[in-house]
Amino acid sequence: MTRIRRRTAAAAAALLALPLALLAATPAPAAPLSLTATVATGTANPANPSDADAQPQTQVELPRPTGPFAVGRQVLHLVDRDRPDPWVPASGPRQLMVSVYYPARPGTGGPAPYMTAEAARLLLADRGASGVIPVEAVTGVRTWSRTDAVPHPGRFPLVVLSPGFTLPRTTLTSLAEDLSSRGYVVALVDHTYENTGTTFPDGRTLPCTVCHTLQTPEQWAALDASRATDISFVIDRLTAHDHPDWAYSRLIDPRRIGVAGHSAGGAATVPALLSDARIRAGADLDGTLDFPVPDSGLDHKPFLLIGHPLPGPEDATWTDAWTRLDGWKRWLTVAGSDHATFTDNPLFVEAFGLPAQPGTTIRAERGIELTRRYVAAFFDLQLKGVPQPLLDGPDPAAPEVGFHG
Repeated sequence: MTRIRRRTAAAAAALLALPLALLAATPAPAAPLSLTATVATGTANPANPSDADAQPQTQVELPRPTGPFAVGRQVLHLVDRDRPDPWVPASGPRQLMVSVYYPARPGTGGPAPYMTAEAARLLLADRGASGVIPVEAVTGVRTWSRTDAVPHPGRFPLVVLSPGFTLPRTTLTSLAEDLSSRGYVVALVDHTYENTGTTFPDGRTLPCTVCHTLQTPEQWAALDASRATDISFVIDRLTAHDHPDWAYSRLIDPRRIGVAGHSAGGAATVPALLSDARIRAGADLDGTLDFPVPDSGLDHKPFLLIGHPLPGPEDATWTDAWTRLDGWKRWLTVAGSDHATFTDNPLFVEAFGLPAQPGTTIRAERGIELTRRYVAAFFDLQLKGVPQPLLDGPDPAAPEVGFHG
């Protein structure tokens, strides 16, 4: 089973062998960003990689955050000295890179970069686009957050975000920036050795050691549980009473904590909710739930499912979880979407003139807009106690969003 709902492991393996142009149209498991030689401003020649650098560049720009706050960002290096790395024990204790977004004072700080050059290079290499799309096309993405901006005074809920398997944390930047602009502290986590590249402060960029290796539901469930442990550790270090690892930890209200993620990151919300009493609510963005909801439920904790429409029967892990969820719950399906819709990745597909996956009709910015709107409504209701009629049923302003059950 894979992190793309209902796609089989055999089909996933076959996709890896398709030509690059077809990969752009049909994403591989948990790897919805595939880049080809065609860009909006010209066509690079794969036989001459330098041609890619010679092309006029199309800059990808993230949608502007919609909330009233400016957004600050700080990048943290966290080390769990009580836990060996689960994938490479010889490397020593588990180490994580976390981008923390927070409400900030406008006009302070400097532009926050999207991704390091080496992480971008590894991402392009993994997608078969080295020498076709320049690294600068990824590192030069326009973000709206500001590095080391002065924090806005106040106490805000914390939301921890976990990306899809093989995907860098940057793929959820649009969601993280928007939540922060609406009055949240957001911790966006890279799960080391589980994505194409994680860059650390000493300049090392660690590659993925488990990408394309997980096959069984048990292996996926173990990945989900490991991510839940990462999430709890991040919460530990951001909310510690003595010597927290974030200088602005006072901004966090530890009584209001939620977790959300895409694909494998969404699947990890279940073990996170089960194992950490501090987490009050969870949202899964199109992630197969290999770690099942137990018969006893999630201790009445609210849960949000958002997914793309499937061509055949629904994902059995979702239908099974739905009957066991014992708290507030919603299951939303976004018509015309695909697995990548809930991330930044479709922005690249459109900017570089790539064909969408067959059946995908929703534009990149619209997908991001709907993801932001419904995820924010969920956490506004569950962590801030603000009524959200948007979650009560279909909305004429969002005809793409259907309610299950």
